Amino acid sequence: MKAHFLIFIVLLFGCSSGNNSSNNSNNPVDYSEETTSENNSNTTPEYKLLFLGDSYTVGQSVCGTCNFPAQLISRLENSEISGDYNKEVIAQTGWTTTNLLGAISAQNPSNDHDLVTLLIGVNNQYQHKPFSIYEEEFPELLDLAKGFAGGDANKVIVISIPDYAYTPYGENNPDFELISQQIDQYNDFAQSIAETNNVTFLYITDITRLGLENPSLVASDGLHPSGEAYSQFVDRLMPLAIEKIP
Repeated sequence: MKAHFLIFIVLLFGCSSGNNSSNNSNNPVDYSEETTSENNSNTTPEYKLLFLGDSYTVGQSVCGTCNFPAQLISRLENSEISGDYNKEVIAQTGWTTTNLLGAISAQNPSNDHDLVTLLIGVNNQYQHKPFSIYEEEFPELLDLAKGFAGGDANKVIVISIPDYAYTPYGENNPDFELISQQIDQYNDFAQSIAETNNVTFLYITDITRLGLENPSLVASDGLHPSGEAYSQFVDRLMPLAIEKIP
């Protein structure tokens, strides 16, 4: 009788243990956290770039993909920091610093850009505006540019003004030498203000001063940089962008 009772107990607990094991093996496993982590690692990064300026930013007289903002983004998309690049351009041919300030006020860009470039001043010179206007308004524009980069001066690049004296249009101007002297004056001031604010200053004026000996650097209008010139701008801009954007 005792033997039968012991056998019954062993069978009872054995079945119970087997059932628990079976139930545990059928419990659903929560993979949601693992899947979420995997999805996050595969998310394409998004970047916002803002370009402030005039005809040299618009790319007057060159194709829509030939100006320097478009060429820069094209290269970035195929670089080690590839991603979705959103481009915002506030620029127009003929704009002075005063015009750019007005357009910025009207459009009110956000303050979360990953890179901001500022290239402005040639029309102040061309339209014979008092230099004091540039001295007052360029620092204001630079402060705004930093704000659009979230206050991070490292994410702002000031680009020097091209020299249109070295074009077919400028070559025939009786003030040929004066144009270059005044462009230098504007660039020297912009560089000084940029450095005071710990902002990178990119010098590209020397490229445009090869326009007469290398006509491929001048657009079909005989005045503005060509797509080739902008490509050379981007050769210098690209390493800085890769350093600053991430």
